[in-house]
Amino acid sequence: MSWQQGQIGYALAPMVARGVMLGPDQPIILHLLDIQPAAEVLNAVKMELIDAAFPLLQGVIATTDVVEACMGVNIAIMVGGFPRKEGMERKDVMSKNVEIYKAQASALEKHAVENCKVLVVANPANTNALILKEFAPSIPEKNITCLTRLDHNRALAQISERLDVPVGDVKNVIIWGNHSSTQYPDVNHATVTTGSGEKSVRQLVADDQWLNNEFITTVQQRGAAIIKARKLSSALSAASAACDHVHDWVLGTPKGTWVSMGVYSDGSYGIQPGLIYSFPVTCEKGEWSIVKGLKIEEFSRKKMDATAKELMDEKSFAYSCLK
Repeated sequence: MSWQQGQIGYALAPMVARGVMLGPDQPIILHLLDIQPAAEVLNAVKMELIDAAFPLLQGVIATTDVVEACMGVNIAIMVGGFPRKEGMERKDVMSKNVEIYKAQASALEKHAVENCKVLVVANPANTNALILKEFAPSIPEKNITCLTRLDHNRALAQISERLDVPVGDVKNVIIWGNHSSTQYPDVNHATVTTGSGEKSVRQLVADDQWLNNEFITTVQQRGAAIIKARKLSSALSAASAACDHVHDWVLGTPKGTWVSMGVYSDGSYGIQPGLIYSFPVTCEKGEWSIVKGLKIEEFSRKKMDATAKELMDEKSFAYSCLK
């Protein structure tokens, strides 16, 4: 397994080594990548991982060489990139990350295992994943995904707090579209397990004004709120969501439950093919499948189309940076 180091990487490493991502019986070899100025810090992280004596951890390769980092990996978590800072526009971040992802994609293409699974976390995650695919053409489309599980988890948590129920009792929210402020957190198909069975979130909240406005805005803006409060972007929650994403992708989702993943659109729900767009998915035997046939009313349609338009604009901008 390989990823770039940094804030999220530091939070993620012990979670993976402890078996949170791939289960309690899966031995792990970690490949940690960082830039040359951070080499000393990276080596210190390796020392900490060794000192923690994780039973599943079979080895740690800490390197500033992207080829060494990608050599033979079967899961790559791309958490590195130029960080978004307070006041920065997404396009500022995107232009800096295009070249980073072009280089890292080439290394994965040449040196990772043939069926390597890739999760892109660094923002703009959907578009970074598109760039990665462009320069790693032999990696199957279905093996390149981006993280919207963080937004999915945020939506679950907001409903849990509103209804004062355990977050584990809430399921099947959906994040449609981009991991950005245009994403659409949708509760129209979400349910809560109660003593008398499953009930719809909309029925239990009984406040469409809140669900159609404040709830959506809170989830959309949560990352910005954390940057404002912490002066750094989300790390702990992003690392946890990355574990959730890969865990469910590899080991499967519970029956009757779906999760949100940024995946290649196949035209489902009228979303243009070729975009990496967040859909509700189920996972089985290491493969994800988009949940089909959900009813989409007019309010949702407009929100879904708006975030798709942003992704098309981002794609055009990113590809212009490659010229």
